[in-house]
Amino acid sequence: MRSFKRLAIIGNSLPRRCGIATFSCDLQQAMSTSYDQIETSIVAMTDNKQTYDYPAQVMAEIHDEVLPEYVAAAHQLNAGGYDVVSLQHEFGIFGGEAGSNIIALLLRLKMPIVTTLHTVLSEPTPAQRVVLQQIATVSARIVVMAEKGRELLQSVYGIPATKIDVVAHGIPDVAFSEPDAAKEKLGFAGKSVVLTFGLLSPNKGIEVMIDAMPAILQTCPNAVYVVLGATHPNLLRDEGEAYRESLKARAEAIGVGSKVVFLDQFVDQPILLDFISMCDVYVTPYLNEAQMTSGTLAYSFGLGKAVVSTPYWHARELLGDGRGCLVQFNAPPETADAIAQLLSDAPRRQAMRERAYASSRSMTWDQTAQKYFATFMDALRDQPAKPVASRAQSVVLASPGGPSINCAHLLAMCDDTGIVQHAVNSVPDRLHGYCVDDNARALILACGLWAAGEKGLPDPLVARFAAFVQHAWNVDLGRFRNFMGFSRTWLEDRGSEDSHGRTLWALGVCASSDKDQGRRDWAAALFPQALKVVESFTSPRAWAFTLLGLDSYCSVRPDDRGAVHLRTLLADRLIDLLALAEAPDWFWFEQGLSYDNARLSEALIRTGSATGSARYTDAGVRTLTWLMTRQTAAEGHFRPVGTEGFHDVRKRPRLFDQQPVEATATISACIAAWRVTGDSDWRDAAWRVFSWFTGNNDLGVPLIDETTGACLDGLHADRPNQNRGGKSAICLLISIVEMRELSQLEGRRPGTFEWRA
Repeated sequence: MRSFKRLAIIGNSLPRRCGIATFSCDLQQAMSTSYDQIETSIVAMTDNKQTYDYPAQVMAEIHDEVLPEYVAAAHQLNAGGYDVVSLQHEFGIFGGEAGSNIIALLLRLKMPIVTTLHTVLSEPTPAQRVVLQQIATVSARIVVMAEKGRELLQSVYGIPATKIDVVAHGIPDVAFSEPDAAKEKLGFAGKSVVLTFGLLSPNKGIEVMIDAMPAILQTCPNAVYVVLGATHPNLLRDEGEAYRESLKARAEAIGVGSKVVFLDQFVDQPILLDFISMCDVYVTPYLNEAQMTSGTLAYSFGLGKAVVSTPYWHARELLGDGRGCLVQFNAPPETADAIAQLLSDAPRRQAMRERAYASSRSMTWDQTAQKYFATFMDALRDQPAKPVASRAQSVVLASPGGPSINCAHLLAMCDDTGIVQHAVNSVPDRLHGYCVDDNARALILACGLWAAGEKGLPDPLVARFAAFVQHAWNVDLGRFRNFMGFSRTWLEDRGSEDSHGRTLWALGVCASSDKDQGRRDWAAALFPQALKVVESFTSPRAWAFTLLGLDSYCSVRPDDRGAVHLRTLLADRLIDLLALAEAPDWFWFEQGLSYDNARLSEALIRTGSATGSARYTDAGVRTLTWLMTRQTAAEGHFRPVGTEGFHDVRKRPRLFDQQPVEATATISACIAAWRVTGDSDWRDAAWRVFSWFTGNNDLGVPLIDETTGACLDGLHADRPNQNRGGKSAICLLISIVEMRELSQLEGRRPGTFEWRA
């Protein structure tokens, strides 16, 4: 186990106004105070092009929508020798759909990650589910602040209980005190004070308390309701103070305007503690049950206040057994009755205060720091060594992160037009020119390298691939051309349906994960134009490639109803094909097997995972399972469908010629199946298929030229094909990137990761 000397906390930071910022700074301060041998820093998330005067402990700043800053922060953390990273997660503070930008940072980190989840949704969107599961996969430990969080992580997200720790929200350690001195100090002497504090927003239920005030005043005429807190910055930016003014108007309308005091302040901790100290009853009338954590509740409870709250998850656990009073949601009469009883019954109120204070001593920040320290040490202790490689894997595990990446031959196959299709041995063959298929694949590779945190291809080259795709677009026909001669003359007006679908796939990937914002915008604009014709296509592979593109495109354009509709339509078509072709010994979409077979299964798996449709996911996994039986030799190694046997009706696949594109498609599909099912057999299958490149194949010869990164074009019955074309180089590199990502995920997870549809 490595030593523990440096800790980095990723989250919001004061002076940004929000609960995550307060928590991050409190945790940083508590760790520094309790463990002076540990140097602590914060990586601060900055929102909506705002600027903040961050304190010295902030070592880096990330603007939430600027993806390169996530990458830069990861490199800074790795270079800084940090031993543990503590991620403070809330969906709304990271950029990308469902906060997915943070994945770009986490995948690049070399140290264990401990993630604190400030929200755990019981009904996440497909994107939220995927993002949280990805975060859980790369995290050594997960921290939640309530037992309900542990329960949901297991039942909704499939995260094992052994990976989850429950650590209550930290609180300041202050003495139990009576409210009179603080009331005098703040100008509320002689009043019965009911308090709510926190950023003002509609989900806080302030209306309920205003409506309850007339009944409270009948019992306690000297009562006053103090609402302490600035308007939430997002609400303020969008609507100004319209919400606060509506609350004031509501109070005036029912005759309690003078009894409801709005203090538009975001106060520092000493002033906040004074306000909590002076209240007789603290109230959280929140409207949503799915509130996993409330820092305001924890603080008030920890200062020994009598608390009245609606039964959201955190309150239900914290205030049980007489430690507080729970009332129904949106129930002004019940709320009024509970508060009035406490205000008029001093002994009962005092007994509740004492129970709350006594039970909260385990939540003080020094106690919380000790619990986090134990979790950080567990993360360091439990982080597993890199997986022991099999004989076939060991050939290619040239670096700790997995197979090494060498783009030399790929670069040699490119010129100022794009990537050349074929090669004679290792020499680019200009005779056959170019195709959009290979340039689209190259664009997918370029985006994959960037998204995985690898050294990217030269940006002018990536721009060239995109320019080839743009030039291939025949706007008059709404179709992509495919083949171009070396003279830069198009050889056709339109390409095949499959090449059109593959180009859509590349555009979808580019729209979601290209490092260049301009190319992302270009791809997102061209994609829907090129999508229009796909509904008329009849090729199952064109459908599958389009579905793969839609998986990426819909992650950044979820409101494109046409795309969402077509995704369902194409997935249903594949399901219908399967129903027509299925037989007791044949579980496939067609009567024969041909090329890129596993992409059909992968398309359904990924579509099912993104949309939450178990029907698609199950069909994808089942067809892939059947396909793997057809692509596994008796000796156990991978044997792809040979080109000589393409379209043979219901026959065992012919052995040769075997091509890299089949291995690459199968690896992608196996990894997709592993992510969905959590079944380690799929992870092992991906490694086994990859070993086909390294010599675990029918001829026992490696296809990789480690010096240049070239890949042989395939296996004949008696010899390997010594040509090294552009498609083969791209396929090998795509598979290496995926295996390196898989290796990172394997090395970070102490148990099995289950990604359920």
